[in-house]
Amino acid sequence: MRYRQLGASDLQVSVISLGSWLTYGVGVEAEAGAACVKRAFDLGINFIDTANVYGRGAAETVLGGVLAGIPRDSYILATKVFGEMGPEDKGLSRAQIEKQLDASLKRLRVDYVDLYQCHRFDTATPLEETMEALTAAVRSGKVRYIGFSEWSPKNIEAALALTGTAPFVSSQPQYSLLWRRPEKEVIPLCAANGISQIVWSPLAQGVLTGKYLPGAAPPSDARASSDAMSGFIKSWLRPDILDAVQRLKPLAAEAGCSLAQFSLAWVLREPNVASAIVGASRPSQLDDNAAAADLDIDPALFAKAEALVADVPARAA
Repeated sequence: MRYRQLGASDLQVSVISLGSWLTYGVGVEAEAGAACVKRAFDLGINFIDTANVYGRGAAETVLGGVLAGIPRDSYILATKVFGEMGPEDKGLSRAQIEKQLDASLKRLRVDYVDLYQCHRFDTATPLEETMEALTAAVRSGKVRYIGFSEWSPKNIEAALALTGTAPFVSSQPQYSLLWRRPEKEVIPLCAANGISQIVWSPLAQGVLTGKYLPGAAPPSDARASSDAMSGFIKSWLRPDILDAVQRLKPLAAEAGCSLAQFSLAWVLREPNVASAIVGASRPSQLDDNAAAADLDIDPALFAKAEALVADVPARAA
C-alpha cells in the first residue's frame, strides 16, 4: 500500500480507501461489513469514509461497532454532513452541523473524526455561517480537518476568500476514466490551495471492472442486481459505455493487471488525488482493488485508454 498526504493536513492516507455508500448497514450485513474492514486494515488501508446519510445513520452505526476496540490512532475516519436525516434535519446551518456531528460521533463510538466533509453545498445557508460552525468544530477537538464534496469552483473560491476560518484540506468529487469533469477546474483550483481529491466512484459503480457485458444480464452477485446497492448504476449500463469498457480490457492485460486495477491506477496517476474510495461487499474485492496501489503503468497505455473512451458520452449526472 502507498500513502499520500491529504492536502495541507498532517494526515497520510492510503491511496485506496474503504467507503460505505450503499453497503454497510444497507446492502451488506454487519458481519460481512466487519470482514471487509478487517481485510482493509490487513491490506494497509488506513482510511475509511462514510456519511451520516448513508442508510440514515446505519452505515455509521455498523462502522462504530466494527471499529470499537481498535486503537483510534491506527486509522483515519471521515464522515459527512448535509443530507436529510429527518423532516427538519438537513443542510449546513450552525445548528445542523452541531447536531449532526454529535450524532455521528455517537454512532461511530469515537470522540473525534479526522475529516468532516460538507456532503454538498447548501444554498439555503450563508457560507459564513457554515464555515464558522465547521471552524468551531475543529477548535472543539471533535474534528481534526474539514473537506467538501461536489462543490463547484465558484463555491470553493468563495470559501477560500473567507478569513479566520479553518481551511479545507479535501475535495470529494466523482472521478473516473468515464467521468473526468473535475480535471477542468476543480483539480487545478484545489491543487493551488492545499486541497487534495478523495475520489468517489473511481470504477463508475463497478462498470470499470468490465464485469457488465453488453447485451447480458448483470451477474447475480453484482451491485446492479441489488435493489439496495444499485444506486445510479443503471445509467452507466448503456450499450455504448459497456462496449467501450470491453475495449479497455486488452490494455489492462498488457499492463499485467485486472481492468479494475488499471482503472484505479489511472485515477491515481493524478498527483492531486490522495485516495480513491472503493466499496466492497466481500473481502476478496478489496484484495483486487488494493493491488492497484502498487502498480506503475506505462502512461502510454493510459493515453490509449483515454482515447478509447473519449467519444463515449458520459451519463447524466
